Amino acid sequence: MTIDANTAHRPGEHRSFLFVLGSSRPDGNTGILARAAAEALPPGAEQRWVDLGALALPDFQDGRHEKGERIGGEVEDELRQATLAATDIVLASPLYWYTVSAHTKRYLDYWSGWLGVPGLDFKARMAGRTLWGVTAMSDRQEAAADGLVTTLTHSAAYMGMRFGGVLFGNGSKPGDVRQDTAALERARTFLAGEAPLARFSYERVPAAA
Repeated sequence: MTIDANTAHRPGEHRSFLFVLGSSRPDGNTGILARAAAEALPPGAEQRWVDLGALALPDFQDGRHEKGERIGGEVEDELRQATLAATDIVLASPLYWYTVSAHTKRYLDYWSGWLGVPGLDFKARMAGRTLWGVTAMSDRQEAAADGLVTTLTHSAAYMGMRFGGVLFGNGSKPGDVRQDTAALERARTFLAGEAPLARFSYERVPAAA
C-alpha cells in the first residue's frame, strides 16, 4: 500500500489531513476537486493521500460476532494506522447511485471491523476528529446527493466526530469540474476553521417558524 505524505507530522502542532479517494477512475473530477481544496491548506499542514481504487483491499468480512480474533492484512493495517493518525479525514467520493462509491463504502465498512479490535478503542480515538466530504456529480441539484450527505453525517455522528459538510462540484466527463468555477472557489475555504459536532438527522432541532 502506498500513502503519500508531504510533511512529517508533529503531534499537537498542526492538523493532519487524510484524503481518501474513492473514485474508480484515476484523476477523476472528485479527485481534482479534493486537490483544489488541499491546495488552500496552510503550507505546514500535513496531507496524506490514499487511493482506495489502487489498494489490494479485499471486501470487508464482518466477523464481530464470531469466536476468535479477527486478523487483518498488511494493507488494512496501514489504512487503519493512517486513519487513526489523522485529525481530519476527507472522503472524496463521486456520487454513484445517489450515495458514496463502492470503494468508499467498503472503507467505512472496515471501520465496523476496527470497532471490535480488542484494545484499539477505535471509536473513542476517533471522537472529536473531523470528517469532510467532497463529491462531483453530473446532476446540478445538490439535493440529488442527500443520500451521500446522510451517510457521511450519520457515520460522523455515530463516531462522535465533527462534520465539516460536503464540497459539491459538477462534472461527468474527465476534467469537467475544472469548468465549475463556483466549486473551485468554494474549495479555497472549504477545509478552513472548525466544524460542528455531527448530529443524527433525528437529533437536530427544527428551525423556529
